[in-house]
Amino acid sequence: MSALPASSATAAPRAHLLLVDDDADLLRLLTMRLGASGYRVSTAASAEAALARLAVELPQLVISDIRLPDRDGLALFQAIRAQYPALPVILLTAHGTIPDAVEATSLGAYAYLTKPFDAKVLLERIAQALSLSAPAPGQEAGDEQWRAGLISRSQCMAELLAEAKLVAVSDASVLIRGESGSGKELLANAIHRASRRAKAPFIAVNCGAIPEALLESELFGHVKGAYTGAATAREGLLQAADGGTLFLDEIGDMPLLLQVKLLRVLQERMVRQLGSDTARPIDVRILSATHRDLEAAMLDGQFREDLYYRLNVITLTLPPLAERREDIALLASRFLQTLAAKYAKRVNGFAPGALEALTTAAWPGNVRQLYNVVEHVCALATAPLVPLSLVQRALRVPSLEVLSYTEAKQRFERHYLVQLLKLTDGNVADAARLAERNRTEFYRLLQKHELDASLFRAEPAVAPERQDESL
Repeated sequence: MSALPASSATAAPRAHLLLVDDDADLLRLLTMRLGASGYRVSTAASAEAALARLAVELPQLVISDIRLPDRDGLALFQAIRAQYPALPVILLTAHGTIPDAVEATSLGAYAYLTKPFDAKVLLERIAQALSLSAPAPGQEAGDEQWRAGLISRSQCMAELLAEAKLVAVSDASVLIRGESGSGKELLANAIHRASRRAKAPFIAVNCGAIPEALLESELFGHVKGAYTGAATAREGLLQAADGGTLFLDEIGDMPLLLQVKLLRVLQERMVRQLGSDTARPIDVRILSATHRDLEAAMLDGQFREDLYYRLNVITLTLPPLAERREDIALLASRFLQTLAAKYAKRVNGFAPGALEALTTAAWPGNVRQLYNVVEHVCALATAPLVPLSLVQRALRVPSLEVLSYTEAKQRFERHYLVQLLKLTDGNVADAARLAERNRTEFYRLLQKHELDASLFRAEPAVAPERQDESL
């Protein structure tokens, strides 16, 4: 391999690369020289180590040897492709593994280079691959602006935002899935801000919150006299969003008649106001969202299959807050800062117990519920630190108890034994047989958990006392 240049004009500033190779000398050499070329480099000596690193921090590019000690680079590539479809991979291969490299590129690997490879070609391939991948948060000036409001440090959100940034540059329709309150409109707005339409309108409408008769007029507009009460002409939201983005929230709640009309607009790129004979051309990107199962709705005849495929060119799924618990403290602190300023309160943080309660709560209402809880405690706070008692009062739901492994195992074991004793009416021999343990071992388990089998035996029926017939 020839020496790499000290700098590269095409390299993205401090782009993060992951190198995977079991050759320690090659890793050391590449790390030093790519670092000198302006890259931040992480290394892994095996496929499993690489996957572990990816779970901690997602790079912008993976460069991997095809021959690895635990599994080959092709298997690693397939695992990366399954978990991180937007992450580009460059493969390094000896002449004997070129067929594998060719197969990998046919499956979506960005490129392969044969060893020994030319340093200039490697830098060119890296720069080209990085130009197609999403930059890391904070990598470029103003990078945070497009995703304003989507506060996160979790890996699952980093992967989602990387895909959203890639999707934004196209005009493809995007269906955003996620539970209520998870931030679907925020993600749609972020995609709009990262797109070429950023300076044009972003208009959001909740299809489930507007009655059917009004929704048709809202979307398509109407001319004067189109229906009783239409005293003046009104432009619809499709026209108002011309050149920009229309976000259809809760698209699964749109009535079937309007689904047909929307499909025609998407096919013809023309919109006709209610009561008008003239159709006008529009240039609108459609983003939609739902928490409903649209596939089931199609089977039930409640959602049109042709519209589904028009809207669902690309799917992005927002994880619920319970699956990104590392974001809870970050979100709560940011919300508290904003709300303290709003209410002119001198509240600057949460007591440790309060923060733990927030982190372990169930959050069925997701980020929206978290915001409401923080607003509640901020409004009632009388000290600089929000106490645990105030958070518990605001939550009004039981917290998710986090147990140690030993405690969880003991709790499960005791519950299991109790269920067996209930099932067998306290018969230890039967309970031991169901547990596939001998009686001696089963008795030890009962003693360990201080369970008395006799307490589970059914009380014998007591015959009623004979009443005195003279009464």
